[in-house]
Formats: sequence, structure tokens, C-alpha cells
Amino acid sequence: MSHVYAARHIFPLWKGKNIRGIFVITGSAAGLLMQIGCLPYHVTKHAAVSVADWLAVTHHQDGVSVHCVCPQAVRTNMLTSNSVTTLTKNGKTDLPNGGPAGLDGVVEPKDVAIATLRGIDDGTFLILPHPQVKNYFVRKANDYDRWLKGMRKVKTHFDALLSPSPPQSKL
Repeated sequence: MSHVYAARHIFPLWKGKNIRGIFVITGSAAGLLMQIGCLPYHVTKHAAVSVADWLAVTHHQDGVSVHCVCPQAVRTNMLTSNSVTTLTKNGKTDLPNGGPAGLDGVVEPKDVAIATLRGIDDGTFLILPHPQVKNYFVRKANDYDRWLKGMRKVKTHFDALLSPSPPQSKL
């Protein structure tokens, strides 16, 4: 709801003032695609992307430029304090850096900032610091059932890494 509250506050200040307002919402690739293992993150990022869509359409005529940044894994404290330090069933950290979101690599915050500024300059609504997210998004839209099947495979893979090993019998 923070995006809604911020927009409710700032948009009226911009309206009719001949000011070019720029409003950036940080969504996530999880908001376009999926976040395996964390329902609250998944649905709140979907909501953030939806709010950005709505604001971009509703306030365009008011001169407000709305942008939605949707990175995958970014090297932040959130990333390093969560999935990266999870031990797998064999006691190692076999997870890709960033867990499922890090399969395509982890970008630095400065790279997200550069992509965001470039997207604002270009007038791009959907800013994707991980370019492959666009392809995933298109694939999801083109064949949703296939997309779900693929995500089930990814989930199964990560579940296997995280589940405890069965007890070893001693002979």
C-alpha cells in the first residue's frame, strides 16, 4: 500500500503545476513471473506491478511518468540474509546465489540504478535490469500452462536441495 499512499500524496501536488512528475515503483521479476517459496513476496510484488500499471494509465494525461523496475536477484542484505545462507540437505550451500531468483545471476544495486535511470530517460514503463526477464514474461503469456509446468520443475529442484536427507541405516 505504500505505493498507493505515496501516489495519493504526491500526484495532487504535481497536477496542474506544469511539473513533469516521475514516479518509480520497485516491483520485481517476481511480480511478473513468480517467487518460489515465498507467497507474501510473490503476491505483494504482483500488486506493486498492478499499481504501477494503473497509475501509468490513469495519470499519463497529468504529465506523470510512471516506471516499474522489475529486477531478479540483487545483491542486498535481503538476499544475503535469506536464501544464500540456507543449508541444503547435505550441509552445503549448494543453492545458486539468490536461491531460485539467482539462477540467472545476481546484479549489483548500482546496475539496477543505472538501468532505472536509462529507463526513465527512454520513457520505458517496464524496466528490466535482467534482460532475460522479458523473454520469460513473453513465454509465460504465450503458454501459461507450460510456464506453470516449468516453474513446478524449478520448485521440485529447490525442494530437493532443501529437504533433509533420509536417515542412513547403520549396518
